[in-house]
Amino acid sequence: MSRSQTRSSEHAGSSPSVGARDRFGNLIDPEVKYARGRILASAQDERLRFLQAQRIIRRRLAEKGPKSIGVFTGNQRDFLLDAADLGQAAEEWLGPAQFNDELRQAVLQHLGGTDHHATAVFNRTTGGLIAAISSISAGRPVVSYTPAGSSSHPSISRGARAGGSPFVEVSDLRALERSLASSSAGIAVITPVSSELQLLSPDEAGDAVQVARRHGVVTLVDDAYGARLRPVVQHGPKSLELGADLAITSADKAGLSGPRAGFMAGRADLVLEASTRAAENGQEARAPIALAILRSLDRYSPATLIEEIAHGDEVYAAVAKVLPDHVRKTPIGAFIGEEDILLLALERAGMSPADAPVVPCEAASALGMILLEEHGILVIVSGQPGSRVSLRLKPIPGALDVAGGATQVARAVNQALDRLAGMIRNEPTQLRELIVGRHSA
Repeated sequence: MSRSQTRSSEHAGSSPSVGARDRFGNLIDPEVKYARGRILASAQDERLRFLQAQRIIRRRLAEKGPKSIGVFTGNQRDFLLDAADLGQAAEEWLGPAQFNDELRQAVLQHLGGTDHHATAVFNRTTGGLIAAISSISAGRPVVSYTPAGSSSHPSISRGARAGGSPFVEVSDLRALERSLASSSAGIAVITPVSSELQLLSPDEAGDAVQVARRHGVVTLVDDAYGARLRPVVQHGPKSLELGADLAITSADKAGLSGPRAGFMAGRADLVLEASTRAAENGQEARAPIALAILRSLDRYSPATLIEEIAHGDEVYAAVAKVLPDHVRKTPIGAFIGEEDILLLALERAGMSPADAPVVPCEAASALGMILLEEHGILVIVSGQPGSRVSLRLKPIPGALDVAGGATQVARAVNQALDRLAGMIRNEPTQLRELIVGRHSA
């Protein structure tokens, strides 16, 4: 029996299911995996949250200058085109023909592909996942396998829905085996590193791929982080070296410098299917984005990721001194769950959980806005609809210097929690305006 098979089956289906509730008794939305409230009741409200963050950013930059915000989302979204790239190479008709072969080789090298594999690029990794899952599943079940205690990215269940497919989520190898044996699954999606930065070992990821292959099911590795973390940190194989049919990763995570985009490699017929669906739906990466992906791959070095990890470790160590019972160490920074954020704020406000005026995702979003507005620390909870609502402090290169160092980041988190507690106790009606802006009231 391999090491991955020794994981307890009690984790099967451990992510929230229909009817599940959080620690406060709130009903969890099974798609986004957290409870919605009165302020953040829908994806539209999350879009308003993003626009509110943009207003805060615009105001802070105008008042304090371009070095007043440190990005702690873990997503470096530079656009590394040189002046020389802005001519014919970035033009839509003639440009791709000039760099496509070079881009293909760079993607294959990064994902561990061979000359028999094809490649494709997408405007977002989310777009690539939805295109691949919806086209390949063709109404058959989509089975998602994640690290224990985590959950699939919402794009996986949305891809299943777009393809008219049932969605099954498991986090145990035996449950994966049962799910594939009992259904005519159209695709199995393996996520070696979750959005919450929980990891499968290389053995576990490889075993999951092999289970799917034994059942004749197409395997897609959702390797947004893992394409670099596994080879560099875990000393494991590259994405396609796991034996999967397809692999996709993000151009702006874990050592890559952007742009926000995704790139895929794998079996030529499946890549064609996914890229065709993406082109039909406007999810493909246009020429300037594709060229920027190539420039990012050209400049990638494992040393960049190692430095990013070191900075994340500094942040974790500093935050753990302030909040030792609530912070978790991740491969590239510190993590505090949204339910812990609300509990901490209520404790500091002297209130009981039953009296909470907001749900955890709203508390975390408010904390993110306070960190941004008062301390110049940008976290992912201020992002687009579908962004995770936990506090994840993952500094991109240069962010720690902007924020004044890891100790200052920890101090900012502590002060922001105090501010949140005060608002929950004394100004609960002001939380809506803080999170989504005045116009939405």
